[in-house]
Amino acid sequence: QLQLVESGGGLVQPGGSLRLSCAASRSIFSINVMGWYRQAPGKQRELVATITSGGSTNYADSLKGRFTISRDNAKNTVTLQMNSLEPEDTAVYYCRAVDVLVMEYWGKGTQVTVSS
Repeated sequence: QLQLVESGGGLVQPGGSLRLSCAASRSIFSINVMGWYRQAPGKQRELVATITSGGSTNYADSLKGRFTISRDNAKNTVTLQMNSLEPEDTAVYYCRAVDVLVMEYWGKGTQVTVSS
């Protein structure tokens, strides 16, 4: 089993930055893909960014250049740096992991609200 706990969400003004962290309950060294997804009220959950065990990254086209995903296998964490935040970025942000057996794990999410 793998538990994922997100942190770092909160209220930020437009143009501001937030750094989200996802802490895993065990080593993520063997986790093939880790990623961030988000779900805004009334909308479907959508991809934000993913990162593979080899460090390859993938971003939603609309977020390229503003968001950066990284992983630290030694600390069992995945981080999402979000810059130039917009009200449209308001959502619950979820961490997801897919292991070598293609088992999928999700965190409970952290709320990000961008508002003046």
